[in-house]
Amino acid sequence: MTNLSRRTLITATAVAGAAVALPLRLPSAAQAAAQEAAHAAARGNPRPTVIPALQEWEGGDGAYRLTQDSRVVVPARDGEQLLPLARQLSRDIADVTGVTIAPPRTTRRSRPAQGEILLRLDPAARHGKGGALYVREGYELAVTHASVTVAAPAYSGVYYGTRSLLQILLHDEQRSRVPAGTAQDWPNYRLRGFMLDVGRRFFTPGFVRDYLRIMGWFKLNDLQLHLNDNEIKAPDGDWSKAYDAFRLRSDAPEWAGLAAPDGSYSRADWDSFEDTAALHAVQLTPEIDAPAHSRSFVRFRPSLGLDGGNSDHLDLAKPEMTAFMKEVFEEFVPWFRSPEVHYGADEYTGPEAQYRAYFNDMAAHVRSLGKHPRAWGSLTEMAGSAEGYDRDVTVHSWNNGWYGPQAAKADGYEIVNTNDGLLYVVPFADYYHGHGLDGRYLYDSWEPHIFPGKESLAPGDPALRGAMSAVWNDLVHATYTQQDVHGLIETTYGTLAQKMWSGAGQGLEYGEFTALLRRGSLGPGLTTVTPTLAEPDQLAFGAPATASSGAHASYASDGNPVTAWTSGLERGGPWLRVDLGEVRDVARVRLDWGREHGRSYDIEVSEGGDAGWRKVASRRGGTQPGWDELEFSTAKARYVRVRGRESERVRWTLWSVQVFDAPDLARGRKATASSAETASLGPENAVDGDPATRWASKYTDGEWLAVDLGEVRTVRRVLLDWEAAAGRDYDLQVSEDGGSSAWRTVVERRGRATAGVDSIDVGGVTARYVRMQGLKRQTTYGYSLHRFEVRA
Repeated sequence: MTNLSRRTLITATAVAGAAVALPLRLPSAAQAAAQEAAHAAARGNPRPTVIPALQEWEGGDGAYRLTQDSRVVVPARDGEQLLPLARQLSRDIADVTGVTIAPPRTTRRSRPAQGEILLRLDPAARHGKGGALYVREGYELAVTHASVTVAAPAYSGVYYGTRSLLQILLHDEQRSRVPAGTAQDWPNYRLRGFMLDVGRRFFTPGFVRDYLRIMGWFKLNDLQLHLNDNEIKAPDGDWSKAYDAFRLRSDAPEWAGLAAPDGSYSRADWDSFEDTAALHAVQLTPEIDAPAHSRSFVRFRPSLGLDGGNSDHLDLAKPEMTAFMKEVFEEFVPWFRSPEVHYGADEYTGPEAQYRAYFNDMAAHVRSLGKHPRAWGSLTEMAGSAEGYDRDVTVHSWNNGWYGPQAAKADGYEIVNTNDGLLYVVPFADYYHGHGLDGRYLYDSWEPHIFPGKESLAPGDPALRGAMSAVWNDLVHATYTQQDVHGLIETTYGTLAQKMWSGAGQGLEYGEFTALLRRGSLGPGLTTVTPTLAEPDQLAFGAPATASSGAHASYASDGNPVTAWTSGLERGGPWLRVDLGEVRDVARVRLDWGREHGRSYDIEVSEGGDAGWRKVASRRGGTQPGWDELEFSTAKARYVRVRGRESERVRWTLWSVQVFDAPDLARGRKATASSAETASLGPENAVDGDPATRWASKYTDGEWLAVDLGEVRTVRRVLLDWEAAAGRDYDLQVSEDGGSSAWRTVVERRGRATAGVDSIDVGGVTARYVRMQGLKRQTTYGYSLHRFEVRA
């Protein structure tokens, strides 16, 4: 939960460093994983790319090749459970590869025939290292040149095996080959979750269903929906003016008026969530939060609120209040298929004895309704100890001060790591990672057992069930959208999944890992959410596109690797054009061809639409499905066109058209700075090509960041991508030798009042070193840059 009085001390920068003591990096596990991958490669096919990484892989020789004759089959005995998954997998294969395979069916054979993909349940399967976690969610993926078998003790394991198969196909250049070998895979933790606050901001049913699909893609298994909440502070002290919402809408007349008028979920909506969750092996955990955060309930029954109803707290001194909340649960718990219900129980400011009675009464009531209770950890702040409190409750340890993991473990509670300093996002706030979590820190240094300070548990501690990141929509009057929220989450979603499933097992550097995330994206079947992770310097991401024929030209530029544009059958070849929105420097085009690929084509550019097209690159024969990259001298262009020069009638399929800026001379070069707020926010982050990482200085004016280009170069443009902690006044300086007396100012920036991108034309100066010299800050924090780019 978010806490106003405490969280103002925990900023997006402070949580990663001085305000919270974070654990050290975990290099040894990553090195061990890399060594294991190298050993596996020596034995046969190297471990295929999957996010999260496979726990074990024994490589074989050769590969299975997907064709139109391939078919998904399930044993007749497993048909009821697995045939819906087989149908889904067949559709997903078509989305990921462009190949429509034969319809799925049941089989009486125990082994797959030539070309088949067999899904089967094996309740007796066990794995020594995986243990009980393997039984719950583990699987075996066995691949030969002739067939594929996914076998697991339970449905969730079979499902996860299909996600691994799809990711392997997606990462293959031609989207058709699966390397021979056998994978054994299982999670390190039972709960791998994400919490979404839909109480303070409504998210459409389509968004929720898409997030269940995305969670399945990344093998995350618990979506907690925070179903009610309110504005944190009453305007002018009048709670009747505060925003509040309860998101479930009952048809029963006695509950008319409880659901929020600006968006709520019907029983049919909730059933659709449950159906989607079941198919994608996700538990949908509802949270109804009381006795604090309860303005919706007080609005509905003012007599039950503190201070005569001018409050967002229920009055626990009134027995009828607890009776009312039990009625709420009795009305809606029958909707829920999850074995658990979260009942909130945090941040209450009333008498401890009354709070304890409510905590215990509601825990018992949730169990009487056939569910296991979960709650926010608040006992240190509320009571000082757990004496007298129901222990049969799973506790989310969200803040060390309110109830840290060490205290919760000592008191005998099962724990979920939902630590606010590490895992909370409050979109676009100046606290709690308002612009997304610290991906580099999470990848290099975090796992579910890690908490700030001295509160970390041992890896795999039996009391620790797992971890859950969270989005809290505190800024109820801000104008951001649900897609904006997704943009903040997507940057680290796969990172969190990796660390929750197999820890440091990927064995890659962070930049290599994020490149895999961009390629793998979010998986197939999405209807509402669109990807936001663009390649560095990619100018065509999300750009409008038109084509000579065929529907959905924009699929080639939407950044989604599982959508494609397909042309009609055209003599001489089709064409597709993207509009970059303004004239830009363009130096490279990358095409991801489908099976119906171009063989002869030109890359053309124009500054003004259909007039003035000029050819900058061409290809004549020798192409195949997959990536084709064409580099050329930097050209000015608003429009970029792929134009066919075929000798016969052809049809094209393009998964992706990517257009790139001129090379960034600063990328990967040595960067230095006057200071860094923490070790994980060093100057190297500004030149690593990853827009999700950042450099942050100490909280003083006059800080600077410089990059060494390696040799004297001609510099025409510099781009500064400011985080919220931006510079107000700063100079752009250059030097040929980096000496303190040799810096000269080429551009002065004064009175800048916003964050974001500042693209600066410097007119062609010669320099080896380029520096941002800060003068004044916009905020009380330091200077913070996501990107520092230098272009010729």
